[in-house]
Amino acid sequence: MDNHKEMKAIVLGMGLQGKAVIHDLESSNLITGIFAADLFPTEKSLAEADSYLTIRGYTKTTAVRLDVSVADELAAKFSEMAVDIVICMLPIQLALTAAKAALDAGIPFVSSNYTYDLSVLADIAKEKNIIILPEMGLDPGIDLVLGRLAMDELDVVYGINSYGGGMPAPECADDSPIKYKITWIFDRVLDVYVREARFVQDGKLRIVPGNEIFKEENVHEIEFPGIGTVEAYLNGNAERYVEIFGLDNELLEMGRYALRWPGHSKFWRTMVELGLLDDTPISVNNTEISPRSFLAKCLPPKLQYKNDEKDIALLRVEAWGLKDTKKVKVTYDLIDYRDLTTGLFAMNRTVGFTASIGALMILSGKITETGLLSPVRHVPPHEFIKEVEARGMRVESKIEEML
Repeated sequence: MDNHKEMKAIVLGMGLQGKAVIHDLESSNLITGIFAADLFPTEKSLAEADSYLTIRGYTKTTAVRLDVSVADELAAKFSEMAVDIVICMLPIQLALTAAKAALDAGIPFVSSNYTYDLSVLADIAKEKNIIILPEMGLDPGIDLVLGRLAMDELDVVYGINSYGGGMPAPECADDSPIKYKITWIFDRVLDVYVREARFVQDGKLRIVPGNEIFKEENVHEIEFPGIGTVEAYLNGNAERYVEIFGLDNELLEMGRYALRWPGHSKFWRTMVELGLLDDTPISVNNTEISPRSFLAKCLPPKLQYKNDEKDIALLRVEAWGLKDTKKVKVTYDLIDYRDLTTGLFAMNRTVGFTASIGALMILSGKITETGLLSPVRHVPPHEFIKEVEARGMRVESKIEEML
């Protein structure tokens, strides 16, 4: 793409992740204009968005009211605005519609959603020579790039595990009854607390039902230097990454895990056993509501960060196998904290900044292949890590021989 032309981006969703994208794009010399698009159902909500942009001192960004539910109308809007890239921070149901609209308008599309949610558009994207780059967040996202780097250190890969999570910083955790506070939509947190897990163990696929991920046999602890012991429980589908990473039948182990402070799994195991994460509505005083929906409304007010409190985002990728006939393990760690100056949480930064980096790499011509892309194969890994570190995230790596 022409780096000398005026380039405009549209950010769909002005929640915390979207605000992180906007903040990062504002500092880019490549971007001359940004549309911060959301539904903004009232004039007050639109005025609040304008006020936020003014307070932050953003000079390139304009808040716009936009309904993303109809792909044809949205494509026309993208063309009318003359945007060069679409960055989507919306739930997958809306993201799929937005991606279709971007394809219709001939504009590249970046999101933090999983690849398989957008795979129905793969053939169209390739046919139209348009880029769709999903999974540009923390996990999936940064972890996939770190996984690529780790495996590139090995001649043969026997195993790879990915750990990621967000929680209160150690000094900010004790005033929460469960040592957890909210940095993203809580009902989506509860959804993944009952999501089936798929992983590889002893070379075979293992499946754990969603109501068993917090059982003791599915939970273990790992240590982060300078941070302490954290708890890891099974998180989502690791099986699908076997093919994405290009692994073969020598792979013995592959898992994805979420991280929390110790005790988290025991608490939520009890909640699951009591049926409090069930999504089937029950009648309460002639009102139909599910236990999970009740928790999603009831708990958030008690799990909020104060303005001077930080969260921490942790990521670890471990890959092991053979290097020059020796058995070695490669470990990459990423740590990030909330920025109290901007108010952006570590979880917002690691997700939003990653999406912004992906968009800027596309606009600058550093990512050129078209179709449905993956951070594993199409994001330049070393340059990406430099960009991550330039934004204040700490990345460390080590290689050690295994006995």
